[in-house]
Amino acid sequence: MRRAVIVDFGGVLVRTEDLSPREQLARELGMSREALEALLFASDLSLRAQRGELPEPAFWQAVGERLGITDPQALHRLRERFFAGDRLNEPLVEALRRWKGRIPLGLISNAWSGLREVLRWLGLLELFDVVVISAEVGLLKPDPRIYRCALEGLGLPPEATAFLDDLPENVQAARALGMHGILFRDPEEALRQLQEWLNGTR
Repeated sequence: MRRAVIVDFGGVLVRTEDLSPREQLARELGMSREALEALLFASDLSLRAQRGELPEPAFWQAVGERLGITDPQALHRLRERFFAGDRLNEPLVEALRRWKGRIPLGLISNAWSGLREVLRWLGLLELFDVVVISAEVGLLKPDPRIYRCALEGLGLPPEATAFLDDLPENVQAARALGMHGILFRDPEEALRQLQEWLNGTR
């Protein structure tokens, strides 16, 4: 059976390895890091943006209004500082580059409308045969329909795909469809599990 790998973006392909920039930014804004992260990732504004109901520039403008930041340059600096501790998961990227052309590769991400451009800027877009971004399809994980979008794009059944994500509910939804769901916690362990699955030993 031909096997494919599908990965998540935030928390898997790109990870926040240094929390200090977010901690410092939150202190300056008079809030906790958790509250700032909730505003950007889990608020009504963010969910609307992730569903494609709010273009990313409008999302950041609305975030600025909630934080009392109206100057576009100041808002741009806030965005840069918030993500300053993020790093590419180099072991996974290297594995994807090795697998490119040998097995089908996909990405499914709950993300704002600008993610495709971010992937292009990072040099990652060309790695994937299928890229499914929630803002583009109007669906959010763990909705099973977003997984089906990727499966249809790859032309493969669920049992032929492994899915790597850092949120248990997203992994469970993939498993419910028949995919081989892997919960991401450690880069090396995740790669070991993926390689074992590709080798047919899992």
